[in-house]
Formats: sequence, structure tokens, C-alpha cells
Amino acid sequence: MIVEANPDIVIIPEGFFLMGSESGSENEMPRHRVWVDSFGLGKFPVTNRQYRIFVEAERVPAPPFWSEVMFSDPEQPVVGVNWNEATSYCNWLTRRTGKEFRLPSEAEWERAARSKLAGALYPWGDEPPSDRPYTGYDLKTGGPQRVGSNLPNDFGLYDMSEGVHEWCSDYYDAGYYHYAPEKNPQGPGFGQRRVSRGGSWRHQIKFSRCAARSSLPPSFKYADYGFRVALTLGR
Repeated sequence: MIVEANPDIVIIPEGFFLMGSESGSENEMPRHRVWVDSFGLGKFPVTNRQYRIFVEAERVPAPPFWSEVMFSDPEQPVVGVNWNEATSYCNWLTRRTGKEFRLPSEAEWERAARSKLAGALYPWGDEPPSDRPYTGYDLKTGGPQRVGSNLPNDFGLYDMSEGVHEWCSDYYDAGYYHYAPEKNPQGPGFGQRRVSRGGSWRHQIKFSRCAARSSLPPSFKYADYGFRVALTLGR
């Protein structure tokens, strides 16, 4: 059981990167230098197969969309999980494995998405999504594609721009970049919404830029919201 639940983890190296954008939305400004310590991040978003182990082990409610064909494939990203449930999953995985799993911070997520292409618009570079050889959704069911269907970025991470919005640990503040610390920013100390990153299979524009920010109240469950786990190293 523990082996089946364990996510594939990619180690993200420590370092500085430029976070945000000077040409995107106002909440992405100003572009600023950020240091992030090394951490681990799930190679893929958490899947239905992985989340089912948690549901059965902890006897918690199943996501509301599992009975629908669009969302029932075991290798699709789990959706309809709110921020609190995603955090509970990370806590459960920590207890099961003895390793410290959690949601990534917003800065960690963007660092990982950018990988070695520090100034690029997308995880793959500046090439527009319309020129890419994939759709961002499953052509048969109309729902999100199975994880890993598309090419990874230079860190070996899949689906950082497409698929589902992914919960981050931070509270959301549209103006946070104006006062965020340079080293390992964790978001504001309070708020009404939680940060999410990444694209959405159900949006007209299904691929998100690395700097694009989104948010949602933590109790909400949407059919294009999932998550991937982060791993604290050296503890």
C-alpha cells in the first residue's frame, strides 16, 4: 500500500530565479528575484489511483466527480478536491512514509515550472500553445488528460502548464509581490483565498504561463482543481 501511494518525486535544486512578469497581469508584478531552497516536487499531479488509497485508508468522502466518465480514469489527475482535503492527503502521506509531504509554496511551484528556462513564458519555452502537438484535454471523454500525456519540462516535471489548476500552500494576495521576502516566500499570513497555479482542461485557453496566478476559497471543489505534492528535504 505504501509503495503504491508513494509519488514519483523530482528534486528541484536551490537557487535564485526571477518570479513574476512585467508583461502579464497586474498581480504578477513586479518581477522580482527570489531564492528557493532545494525541495522535492511530484513528477505528476496526484492521480485518482493514488487518491483512492487515501480515501479507503482514511474513510474520507470520495471526490464528487468520480462517478462521471470524464473524470474516472485511474491515471487522470484527481479533481474536485478542495485545499483542506489536499492538505489532509499530504499529512496522511507524511504519516505513512515518515517523510514530510506538503503542498508547494507559490514560489516553489513557479521555480519548478520555469526549470532551466528562467525567462520563458511557458515550461517549454516561448512557443505558443497553439503550436504544441497536444490539446490539454482528453479527446474521447472531454475531461483532463491522463497525467504524463505530454512532454516534461527540463526538470522532468509533467503537466505544469496544462491539465488542472494545482493548489499551493499560500494565502493569496494580489499585491504580495510588492512586499514578499527574497528568501523562501511563504505568502501572506492570512487571507480568504488560497493560491493555485497551472492551466485548466476546461478553459478556453487551456495552458497557463509560468507566471500566471489564480486563487480560490479553500473550501471550494471544482472539476478542474487538483494538486501535486511537495517534499521537504533534510528533515
